[in-house]
This record gives sequence, C-alpha cells and structure tokens, in this order.
Amino acid sequence: MLIALITLLSLLSTLGAFLGVGVSLALLWVLPLTFIGSFLGWVLVAFLFLWLSCVFAPMDKPRERESKFYRGLVEWYVDAIVTLVGVKFETSGLENIPKNGRFLLVCNHLHEADPVVLFHFFRGKQLAFISKKENATMFLVGKVMPQIMCPLIDRENDREALKAILKCIALIKNDYNSVAVFPEGYIHKQRKFQHFRAGVFKIAQKTQVPIVVCTVANTHKILKNLTHLKRTTVKVHLLEVVPPAFYQDKTTVELAEYVHDMMAEDLGEEYRLEENT
Repeated sequence: MLIALITLLSLLSTLGAFLGVGVSLALLWVLPLTFIGSFLGWVLVAFLFLWLSCVFAPMDKPRERESKFYRGLVEWYVDAIVTLVGVKFETSGLENIPKNGRFLLVCNHLHEADPVVLFHFFRGKQLAFISKKENATMFLVGKVMPQIMCPLIDRENDREALKAILKCIALIKNDYNSVAVFPEGYIHKQRKFQHFRAGVFKIAQKTQVPIVVCTVANTHKILKNLTHLKRTTVKVHLLEVVPPAFYQDKTTVELAEYVHDMMAEDLGEEYRLEENT
C-alpha cells in the first residue's frame, strides 16, 4: 500500500512537472529520470516520517495495550520493505490462519528478516513477537516494539524469561494480542534448525489457544541476493493449526518435540542440524 501511494505521488509529481514546465516531445526522455527522482524523494519523505514517529514514540512507561498508530505503521512499512527488496514467496497452508480468536504462532528462526515476513502474512492479527532484550537498542525497531506489545526476553536469566512468558499469557487472556515465538532462541551461525526451548509452549497450555505451526526458509539469502540484484524465493509454510484438545494431556517437552519434528520434516536436509555443530 505504501509503495503504491509513493508510486502514485511520483507519477503525479512527474506529470505536474511536465505540464508546468512544458517539456517538448523531444525531451520526453527526461520523464523517466523525473519519475525516478520523484520516487526516491517520496521514499525519503516516508523514511523521515517513520524516523520522526520513532523519535517521538512514548517510552516513559510500559503500555497496557498496543498503539493502533504504530501497529498500522508496522504493517504499512513491512509491506513496503517486502516490495522494495523484491522477494518472491512460495506459500502453502496460509488459508488455515485462524480467522477469529487469539493463537500462538511458532516458527523456526533463520534471520532477522523472519519477523518482517511473518508480519506481512499475518497482517491484521496483532502479533506480538517475543524478542531478545538486545533488540531494544536496534535503530527504529527498539522504539516500535514496545508500542505493539512485543515482550523482551533475557535468554540467559530464567526469572526474567518467565516474566516475558507471563506477559504473553496475559496478552492472550486479555484478548489484546496473539503471540509469536521462535522456540530455538538463537539464530544458528550456519542457519540450521536447532533444538527447542520448551518453556515457550507454556503460553499455549496456560491460555488454551491453537498453536499455528509455520516454517520459513531462505530468509537468510535475501540481503546477499539483493547485492547481486537477484530475487529471493522465500518459502512460508503453515503446517498445522494444533487445537488445544490435542495437547491438553501433553507436557511442554512432549509438545515441543511434536512441533519440532513436524517442522524438521518440512524444512528437510538443508536445515538439518548435525550433532557436532
């Protein structure tokens, strides 16, 4: 939507310049350059608007509910990023995304681009990602996350990690947000699929919501391909929506193993973790 708006404004700016200056037919070659310059100018305006929105984001106290303004901002700019980098998607099962009610989204983690991809496909679902505490210092991202209720987790401190899980449970129980988690905890240096930290599945067990199981593949190739002017095909598969009735009698470890095995089979050998890595 944002890119479509920028394109429209660029076309109008180009047309206005053409009519105002009265460019002759012999100089029609100037039009594409005018459009490109106008497009880049409007992209800069869009970035400045995002930057100013983050500069003035209220950070003085924790929010009780997400900001509709910042949620809309994320959705607009995520879609713009996906369009600009020229990602091609191969998807399956997304028609099974729950239409109503909250859920726990579980996905593997290959790259920092993973949340962008999931935000793109789960638009309107008010996802709150559990994020590592280090992301609080990221440019722009660190300002936006608290506005859309993304809890920060200290992966090396069990007590603080439990606080983040309890916050996620409250978000779902209060019908404020659905929650998204990467149970691996870390991105593997060789981009392999790792073992799970089972504790995050307590969120589902304590709230009795469906678990939406997804896999993403090739997100780690986006930036490298972009530098070579190549498009990346990112795979997004929704494997199963696990109902609460299925896991009521399972422990968190059993539930984690069930989901992990399902995802490992879908990701295949390319992402299989060797025991010595």
